Amino acid sequence: MYDPDHNVSPIHALPPVVVLLTGLIAAIELLFQAGAHGFIGGPEAIGWRISAARQFGFFDQISDWMFQNQSAPLEHVIRLFTYGFIHRSFPEALIVCVYVLALGNFVAKELHWFGVLSVFFTSQAFGAIGYALILNEHTLLIGGYPAAFGLIGAFTWIVFAGRTQAGKNGFPAFRLIAMFMAFQAVWKIAFGGNNQWLVEIIAFGVGFSLCIILFTGKEAVLEKIRQR
Repeated sequence: MYDPDHNVSPIHALPPVVVLLTGLIAAIELLFQAGAHGFIGGPEAIGWRISAARQFGFFDQISDWMFQNQSAPLEHVIRLFTYGFIHRSFPEALIVCVYVLALGNFVAKELHWFGVLSVFFTSQAFGAIGYALILNEHTLLIGGYPAAFGLIGAFTWIVFAGRTQAGKNGFPAFRLIAMFMAFQAVWKIAFGGNNQWLVEIIAFGVGFSLCIILFTGKEAVLEKIRQR
């Protein structure tokens, strides 16, 4: 709908938590780009992306070490929550930003800022843990796709719940994840690559399940308020 107020910001309607997450991803990528093109940091800046991946990325070897030694140093545990902010390239970071903006905005309308943060970080963390437990590929895990797939899971549950409550078939809500998985399958067949898709599937399931819990909890709170 047209808004006659020409002073309204185009991002004013976006929840602050979505702007914060997207802005952080974009700022880190822009820092890497500026360093790689020689605008800041000198010659050492060319390797900033690699250094950040080593320091904040998730390695299967690290998880193996923690399980074997029954130790969980903070410097390694934090990787479960930081690897999603380091990307392999500008296009990858851009796509993740688009997903977080669109899906985060939708989820925030139902679960508010706490729900967005919960889905974003929990899906990302459990996706990495599941990947490490199921496979033994010793692959560096970076990128925000798992967090984005967690938001897709939350989006799917919200749409599924809305359709079923309205007496409609809820399964069309799964079209988005089916489309993404089909694309991933074609990409892997055509170009190869690792099994990171497993992280994304796990993250989707975590986001879907977590949204059920958060959504049910929200409805219970609202019901108590109505009874008062």
